[in-house]
Amino acid sequence: MVDPVGGDRTTDSLRSLAPEGRLVVVGFTGGEIPTVKVNRLLLGNTSVLGAASREFFEQQPATLAALWAQLAKLRRAATLPDPPVMPYPFADASSALRTIADREAQGKIVLSRQPQLQPVR
Repeated sequence: MVDPVGGDRTTDSLRSLAPEGRLVVVGFTGGEIPTVKVNRLLLGNTSVLGAASREFFEQQPATLAALWAQLAKLRRAATLPDPPVMPYPFADASSALRTIADREAQGKIVLSRQPQLQPVR
């Protein structure tokens, strides 16, 4: 299970793990850094893992360079397609935000000052 929220949600996430499950902590968007009571880990034979890409790549810059080179190769070969673009006129930014809030966005939401762009729906 991946936990980007932290705070009280981390305890809930630990409770929901299956025996021998793993919780991967990737951030604290909830604002609070949680405290993990290790007895909960022992009871379920579970584990918590921190995954911070920035720190990893600062320590392993060659890995980052290799990944970017592989990504560039896939892009040049058109193996990895562009995400779909959903353009909205800047004046209709509220509709773009509503699309995101309603979980209807696919690919990129783009706001443009060019009036000829119409939303793709």
